[in-house]
Amino acid sequence: MLLCAPLLAACGPARDGEKPQAATGAPAAPAAVPKLAVVATFTILADLVSNVGGDRVAVTTVVGPDGDAHTFSPTPADAKSIADARLVFVNGLGFEGWIDKLIAASGYQGPVVVVSQGIKAIRATGHGHSHNHKHDHGEFDPHGWQSLVQVQRYVANIADALVAADPQHASGYRMRAADYLQAIRQLHDDARKKFEAIPQADRRVISGHDSFAYLAEEYGLKFFSPRGLSSDSEASAKDVARLSKQIRSQNIQAVFVENISDPRLVEQLARESGVRVGGILFSDALSARDPRGRTYLDMMRHNIDEVAKALARTGPGN
Repeated sequence: MLLCAPLLAACGPARDGEKPQAATGAPAAPAAVPKLAVVATFTILADLVSNVGGDRVAVTTVVGPDGDAHTFSPTPADAKSIADARLVFVNGLGFEGWIDKLIAASGYQGPVVVVSQGIKAIRATGHGHSHNHKHDHGEFDPHGWQSLVQVQRYVANIADALVAADPQHASGYRMRAADYLQAIRQLHDDARKKFEAIPQADRRVISGHDSFAYLAEEYGLKFFSPRGLSSDSEASAKDVARLSKQIRSQNIQAVFVENISDPRLVEQLARESGVRVGGILFSDALSARDPRGRTYLDMMRHNIDEVAKALARTGPGN
């Protein structure tokens, strides 16, 4: 306080309504530009947005870590978050069955960015699925982020939306998107090499629900599941018996549970077929408690490594 008094005296008394000027005559520091408030429907999408947006965006996530968007029930707090947002990012392809009602309830009138727009969508009956019927998501499998190629379109769509909403900081968004895309492409190249070393006939995997068709399409894998595209769909006893028989007849050893799902069904399947559960795959959510699924790149690296290791053990002579 003793240091301040002479400085204020040198400036002279401030008139009513005026702020005292700095003694040096230096201009006041510019006010900080407020961050762009955005909402992402689930954690994987929030991480993609954060990587492109950097410190220019404040991201609110609707379905949190280890949460299941299939069974999620929005709250009034979620509606308020959307009402206060400048942008809302959704996956699309029917993944968030509750989002239209939530947006309507919030009164939000701003842009809704469908990040899967323009990807090569895989039909629900497509390659890699053990089921030949559709589930509550409709015609297409919504889990496009499981492809390190298709997710590049997600990133481009996110960057375009942020630039349109905040053109003053366009160069920063474009630069961060380019850096992030480079990291994604490098991981894809690494994954391709891992799976090319495994014979095509050995690339069979059991998972908790059909959420890995895009991963399967990218690397010539075949996933089977006792559930369908939605984690809340029920597996019949006939489904479990059929898969158990298939595991034994095809010598499938790669059996995984998922971080969002109750593991008991897969564990039952493993017991009945005499195989060991290989570990956890991250499907629809990042994890707050498991560092292997803390970010999108962490999650994909873990999934690729776990599946490749398990498949390598199932080859001839193993």
